[in-house]
Amino acid sequence: MTLTIATLKQRLLDLGARPVHHDAILRAWLQAQPLDRGTRRQPGEHSFPLRLRQGLPALADELAQVLRRRSEHPAQDGSRRWLLALADELLIESVLLPRAGLCISSQVGCAVGCRFCMTGRSGLLRQLSSLEMVAQVVLARQKTTIRKVVFMGMGEPAHNLDQVIETIELLGTYGDIAHKNLVLSTVGDERVFSRLPQMRVKPALALSLHTTRADLRAELLPRAPQIPPADLIAAAEDYARRVAYPIQLQWTLLAGINDGDDEIAALATLLRGKYAVLNLIPYNSLSRDGPSHEDYRRPDDAHIARMVAQLQHHGILTKVRQSAGQDVDGGCGQLRARAIDLRPRPSPRATLHAT
Repeated sequence: MTLTIATLKQRLLDLGARPVHHDAILRAWLQAQPLDRGTRRQPGEHSFPLRLRQGLPALADELAQVLRRRSEHPAQDGSRRWLLALADELLIESVLLPRAGLCISSQVGCAVGCRFCMTGRSGLLRQLSSLEMVAQVVLARQKTTIRKVVFMGMGEPAHNLDQVIETIELLGTYGDIAHKNLVLSTVGDERVFSRLPQMRVKPALALSLHTTRADLRAELLPRAPQIPPADLIAAAEDYARRVAYPIQLQWTLLAGINDGDDEIAALATLLRGKYAVLNLIPYNSLSRDGPSHEDYRRPDDAHIARMVAQLQHHGILTKVRQSAGQDVDGGCGQLRARAIDLRPRPSPRATLHAT
């Protein structure tokens, strides 16, 4: 039987764990500590029943086999991108970020098919379980301190929402991560806006916007919900004001496509007075093989600086956030693509232009 959070809890019950034991073992696992560490008042050898103590080594071995690190790719920006193998040998990626952050995957592949993202080129292979998502955090905590977890890796969290919500609830309780330091990123899905306010642990929300134009967004994000950008921003800001964390708007900068004065003017109108932060993310090359293999390119630094100045002049809080691992060709999905020989192929671009 595949180990899941539900089966993990049942296994503990079958071993005679009472609620206090169950809580202590989950906390120990999420902190990358030995499962038999015990409760806050007593070590495991004094507080756990004998049958539970005897069953924990086998359970720890099973948890250790949920995923393993296949390769590590340190970057000059201080990030470390990991290629991870799941128990069925499918590959995902996690990124250790500077300042105790971790970016995790929620799916193997992705169904949205963003034109500028390598992950989407393979489509969706399968969902990750909440246990596989939490295991990414545990593996990272074996190496370093993790105080922030962002669901911005491979996959669209809204397409695996039940498992993502269970993961967030676990990390925000047993994992001791502040709610505002759990960030769910989505291309926009009505289920996200309806379900997140009902959660006990309410994460911060990041919305992958990328353009103010509905027609261009439909081409850049071909299988995202066809919700007008203004409506997406309104729904996201409503949630942001409920939880008192500003909405993070993600905008991958594509030279000549979504970096023009028309977009700046539209953003000035859409975001005026909104409780939001705009993150401009210069495009991370999919390949170093030369311009003939590139579908997109990043604007030059001078143009990016001009955009930031113009947006801030309009009162929009704007930051430039570099994609982690650019010097190691480590954009989302690139390590996995190279590992399975998913070579970059030209994607339709003829109609992707600013007007």
